[in-house]
Amino acid sequence: MITRIRSLREEVYEHLRALMHERRLRPGDELDLNALAASIGISRTPLRDALLRLECEGFVEIHNRRGVRVTPLTLKRIRDIYEILAGLESTALRSVAERVTPGAVERMDELNQEMRRALDAGDFARFYDANLAFHGAYLHLSDNEELLHRIHTLKQRLYDFPRLPGFVPEWERASIEEHQAMIRALQGERVDEAADLLRDVHWNYNYQEPF
Repeated sequence: MITRIRSLREEVYEHLRALMHERRLRPGDELDLNALAASIGISRTPLRDALLRLECEGFVEIHNRRGVRVTPLTLKRIRDIYEILAGLESTALRSVAERVTPGAVERMDELNQEMRRALDAGDFARFYDANLAFHGAYLHLSDNEELLHRIHTLKQRLYDFPRLPGFVPEWERASIEEHQAMIRALQGERVDEAADLLRDVHWNYNYQEPF
C-alpha cells in the first residue's frame, strides 16, 4: 500500500521503479493498469501520471490502443545508451578537471579494489554498487544537475533490467582494468586521457561486445 508522506505521484513512480529493479516487472511485460492500481491501492490518475514520467525516461512505452508495455532492452537500445553515456561521462570528467583531487583519485582506486574483491567473491550486488560509486566519485564533482540526472537515468535503464544472478567475469575484469588505466591517467593529472578512455574504450560498445 502506498503511503502519502510524499506526493502520491512520486510514491507510485518509486514503487513502479522498485518493481522493475526487483524484476517483478520485466522488459516486454504488458501492464494491466486496473490490476496494478488495485494492487497499489490507488486510482488510475496518479498511476497514469507516474507512467507518463516513466515513458519520458524510457522505462515504458504507452500506446493508445495497445496499452502500456515495459520497454524491451534490445541490443540496439543498449548500443545507443553506451554511445550516449560515452559522451556524457567524458564531458562530465573534463568539466571537473580542476576538482579531481588526489583524494578523489585515491577513493576511485579504493573502490576499484573493492570491485576486484567482489568479483573474486562472486558477489554481483557488491560489485555493482562499487562500480556505481567509482563513477560517482568524479561525476558528483559536477554541479550540472541536468547532466547527472540524465546519466543516472540511463544507467538505471542499462543496469536494472539485466540484474540477474551471476555475471561475466571476463567482462568485469576488463572493466576493472579500464578503471585502473583511468586512475593512472588521473594520478598523472592527465584528465583528457582519462576522459578519452571513458569515451573510446570504457563506454565503447564495440570493446564490450565480445563479452
